[in-house]
Amino acid sequence: MKNDVFKLTSVKPLDSLRLRLRYADGAAFEVDLADWIAASKALSALKKPALFMRGHVGGGRHSVAWVDDELELGADNLRNLAVEQAGGIGHERIWEWMHRNNFTLDAAAEALGISRRMIAYYRNGQKTIPRHVWLACMGWESLNLKQAA
Repeated sequence: MKNDVFKLTSVKPLDSLRLRLRYADGAAFEVDLADWIAASKALSALKKPALFMRGHVGGGRHSVAWVDDELELGADNLRNLAVEQAGGIGHERIWEWMHRNNFTLDAAAEALGISRRMIAYYRNGQKTIPRHVWLACMGWESLNLKQAA
């Protein structure tokens, strides 16, 4: 299966530090960057509307660029943020959960009682993480932290 979930086909800067993003898998999102820009010295130049409105597809379709090779944000991180802002569960949560618990794909699948393939799909953003799977991750971690203490 070809993974186009992080390849951008279009970027449209909007007012109030927002972007409209379209990905090669057909998904479209609107993402608000105001908090990221406010919190990051590296992104502070984007507070200038003239620069922000220059955002375009960059980096081989894997980023939004304002100044090529100098001021870019990864399409994967932007998609994760957009999913989270829309009330979903971003793929980076699975990455972080696996990292915190030193899990391989096999160990994560066994802990959750699902297939290795599904964990890989969730981790790679190819499938939406169902709320019950994320709740199982948090439950597993909670139980195992209590047992370790």
